[in-house]
Amino acid sequence: MTEPQTPHKLCLEERRKLKLTGVTEVRSFDETLVSLATGLGDLNIHGRELQLKDLSLEEGRAAVEGQISALIFEEPRQRGRLGRLFG
Repeated sequence: MTEPQTPHKLCLEERRKLKLTGVTEVRSFDETLVSLATGLGDLNIHGRELQLKDLSLEEGRAAVEGQISALIFEEPRQRGRLGRLFG
């Protein structure tokens, strides 16, 4: 049985404040890129002076502030038999 998926929502205000839900992992972050895993695949947030705020992986919540220039979604990775064994 699979766990229920946290709803995935994005709210972008003035390209400076991004609030999101459905976050399962922070893959990486710096001033120009925040990379997050969500229940619907990876999300890469590009910009300048980015800061990760209000992070709660237990609640699946995060916020990013800074000059946001792009949001890029990647499809969820398909995991084969070896991926399940070693992933």
